[in-house]
Amino acid sequence: MLYLKSLMKVIDNSGAIQAECIKVLRKSPFNYASVGDEIVCVIKKAKPISSQITGASASNRVKKGDVVHAVVVRTKQPVKRPDGTVIRFDDNACVLVNKNKEPLGTRISSVVSRELLDKNHSKIISMAPKAI
Repeated sequence: MLYLKSLMKVIDNSGAIQAECIKVLRKSPFNYASVGDEIVCVIKKAKPISSQITGASASNRVKKGDVVHAVVVRTKQPVKRPDGTVIRFDDNACVLVNKNKEPLGTRISSVVSRELLDKNHSKIISMAPKAI
């Protein structure tokens, strides 16, 4: 579960390293995010933008202080699946998305949770090297 002010890793190649949750976009009374939920976050750490980068990857770069939308792909909080198994990760992680829920980056660097498929984020699962 991710609350307001929760820090998480950004696992795509959009240029961000760490993000902080500032709003959970959910239509229920709960104010926490779990795997597959969309959040609004601010970039706390980012890779420096160099002038040598050109092309499509340069237009998708984010910098420190940018406010962006993201999808939560991993949480420390255990997630119980319908078949009774429980899965838990070592860290909280997210992938930055645009307004159309398409990823900003072109590559995802580590594993994601399979619950994203239930919440219609199949593009993120297809870009990830492994879905657990």
